[in-house]
Amino acid sequence: MFALTATGAIAEEGGRQGIAFVQAPEMSSGVCTGKDAATAFDCAKKQCVDGGGTDEDCLEQAYCFPARFSVDVFMRSSEGPHWHEYYCGSDTKELAMAAAKVACDNIKRPYLIECTPVLIYDENGRSEEVEMDN
Repeated sequence: MFALTATGAIAEEGGRQGIAFVQAPEMSSGVCTGKDAATAFDCAKKQCVDGGGTDEDCLEQAYCFPARFSVDVFMRSSEGPHWHEYYCGSDTKELAMAAAKVACDNIKRPYLIECTPVLIYDENGRSEEVEMDN
C-alpha cells in the first residue's frame, strides 16, 4: 500500500487534510479525513466498528497526507477470500486509476479472479463510484 506523511508544520499549512482507511476483512470498513493520522484513523475505526466490525478486527490499512485522490480496489482470490486495497496520494483521478491498474496486473497477481477499482475519493474524503467499462 502507498502512504505519505508530512510534518505537523507542513500539515497545518494550507489547511490540507490526510485520509485514513480502516478495514475489518469480510466485515466492515471506514474512511475518514483528518488534520493528522491519529484523528483520521480514530474516525475511520469508529465507522468500521459502527458498520459491524470489532475493535480487534478493524485494522489500519493506509494513511496519506495530503490526501489528494485515492482509489479503493476490490480484490478476490481464487481461494475465495476477498478484500480491499487502498492507494492514496495521487495528484489526479487518472493517476489514482493508474495505480489501480498496476495493482490489478494479472501477470503479477495471477491468483486474483477479480480486481476492480470501486471508489475514488477526493482530498476532502468525498467518494464517487468508479464507472465500469463494458
